[in-house]
Amino acid sequence: MSRASLTRTVRFHAVHRYYRPEWTEAQNRERFGALARAPGHGHDYQCAVTVGGRIGGIGTILDLALLDRILQEEVLAPLAGKHLNEDVSAFAYGRALPTCEAIAAYLFPRIAARLPAGVMLERVRIMEDPTLYADCTGIT
Repeated sequence: MSRASLTRTVRFHAVHRYYRPEWTEAQNRERFGALARAPGHGHDYQCAVTVGGRIGGIGTILDLALLDRILQEEVLAPLAGKHLNEDVSAFAYGRALPTCEAIAAYLFPRIAARLPAGVMLERVRIMEDPTLYADCTGIT
């Protein structure tokens, strides 16, 4: 049997703000510029998830409907249409800034835990726009 990888991309809109509550407004503006402005700004994100494994008897790594359900429940339901700082506890003010890197790292273990035996999560890519994206390839 052959090994292969499969990537599925979902899109969602969310708002975020780079802001550290322990800093003054001036410190936040100096460090983050316009990204520190309340209430935040939105992006039309893309999340590309790549899984790998052996191609099974029907020619697939895993049931695509299962992957779509995992992405709906682990990516879209918690993030789509949300203000990441206000609606996702991992990105609450004073915790991790909702950067591309942090969002990808947030999603990686959640998606990996849902995959069937023999299917490995290879990468979670979060794209804010065509010029900026981050990949998470594992959690150490």
